[in-house]
Amino acid sequence: MEPKMNVYKLLPKAYEILIEMENFLATTDLDHKLKELLKIRASQINKCAYCLEMHTLDAVKAGETNQRIYALPAWQESPHFTAQERAALQFTEEMTNLSEHGVKDETFNNLKEYFSEKQIAEIIILLGQINFWNRINVPTHQIYTPENH
Repeated sequence: MEPKMNVYKLLPKAYEILIEMENFLATTDLDHKLKELLKIRASQINKCAYCLEMHTLDAVKAGETNQRIYALPAWQESPHFTAQERAALQFTEEMTNLSEHGVKDETFNNLKEYFSEKQIAEIIILLGQINFWNRINVPTHQIYTPENH
């Protein structure tokens, strides 16, 4: 499959802004492995091959296990995720699929059991960012290579 177009070359300023957001997200209080798991899960839902390749590699570099990455699509049935991770993954699914049911109050309240308001805000921005990347890469069929990471 060949890329349909290169948004970066057409709108480099937009990419500069997105990279600034990535730099901000790297400074948040959230655990790095958790951030990668949430990015992977959103990218699985959105079927973004580019982000799946990038973030699975990044997760492994951060110390995530292959077993947990493989189990991620079935996190609800897997014993490999903590209650905190489950709360964040449920929120990730609802936020990524907003048009289905929005984010349920129960899901948001469960998230508050494990994360501060600031951390929840960071999760919201993180998920908005990865969903934005997915929405660039999926329709344009971007192909991941370490050089364009």
